[in-house]
Amino acid sequence: MKRLTKLQKALVLAVGTVAAAAAVAGQALAAPPSAQPPTDMSPQVVGGTRAAQGEFPWMVRLSMGCGGAMYSESLVLTAAHCVNSTGNNTGITATYGVVDLQDSGRVTRTSKYVYRNPGYSTSTGGDWALIQLSSPITGAATLPIATTTAYDSGTFSIAGWGAASEGGAQQRYLLKAQVPFVSDSSCKSAYPSLKSAVEICAGYTQGGTDTCQGDSGGPMFRRDNANNWVQVGIVSYGQGCARPNYPGVYAEVSALSSAIAAKASELGGTPPTTTPPTTTTPPTTTTNPPSGRTFENTNDVTIPDAGAAITSDIAVSGISGNAPATLKVDVNIVHTYRGDLVIDLVAPDGSAYRLKNSSTSDSADNVVATYTVNASTEVANGTWKLRVQDTYRQDTGYINSWKLTF
Repeated sequence: MKRLTKLQKALVLAVGTVAAAAAVAGQALAAPPSAQPPTDMSPQVVGGTRAAQGEFPWMVRLSMGCGGAMYSESLVLTAAHCVNSTGNNTGITATYGVVDLQDSGRVTRTSKYVYRNPGYSTSTGGDWALIQLSSPITGAATLPIATTTAYDSGTFSIAGWGAASEGGAQQRYLLKAQVPFVSDSSCKSAYPSLKSAVEICAGYTQGGTDTCQGDSGGPMFRRDNANNWVQVGIVSYGQGCARPNYPGVYAEVSALSSAIAAKASELGGTPPTTTPPTTTTPPTTTTNPPSGRTFENTNDVTIPDAGAAITSDIAVSGISGNAPATLKVDVNIVHTYRGDLVIDLVAPDGSAYRLKNSSTSDSADNVVATYTVNASTEVANGTWKLRVQDTYRQDTGYINSWKLTF
């Protein structure tokens, strides 16, 4: 299995204070709470640049060699594979408030309690954990988590103190980079065991930019509709660091947000302000208000069973400026198991907006739904595509119709 293969490789490559850790190699991706960095699936920022002080104020460095983000003044959100178990734990030190880990202005707190997602394993995913600090960091910046799939596409930011090259030393200064979304179908070419319901991928086909050893547990994030940062992923694993055709794999926060929020509330962490779904966000500009014009494609398009993604096109013309922030996408797909389907709206410039992820728990048939997309950065006129892929075998269907309302 790729995870364990990479774990063994990364254990050999670990440097600095990393112990030989032969015992760790048989523990899936778990890392001791206060010992060596998590050299599991090689998650650091390769191809990055140094972040400015205060640029990502909610970033946290954990003493076992993982990253994290402040969920509240008393809780750090990180990866399950960074910690061994749930329970009282005073062996982790969290460093907050600096890009330079040797900066005298850094704020540190020891841990008090660790909660490791009990449903996490290398075969099921769900790679998240919460670290409760010994005392709150009053006034700490927090990073809201995505509660909707509306932000699970586009270009993401990553940051961490991990190695700047595969097998390299971890960093004194916080590094940052940007990586594009990679579809589940493409990611499965690299990782056939990808848990697409709870994992999301990002990276460049040619490689060169990625997270790596020491970045595990750190956030992957992007701007929301109000131009605020929102966390969409947690650094989980990958084959090497920044290798061509091997994107990074992240825990998909939107799919895990309810469980994270529920446990955080139980631990007394004040829930952060979460990002509103795009359905409630009004247009932010007066230059391209909704026109009410509708464009539709009623031609049937067969969806191959467990095959390549197919598209259905709509040519849009006569709309001034950009698309609205409340672009309506009505989808009518006939299918015998809608949980198999991944659906994206693709703008004329090729930007993809995820409408629906696959889900093994969604066993009903057909997809008859209206989605709202913030497409205000996209030129309205041009060819828009509905992209659909069946990710599992034994069920069939077709796109019956779909339409856009501007």
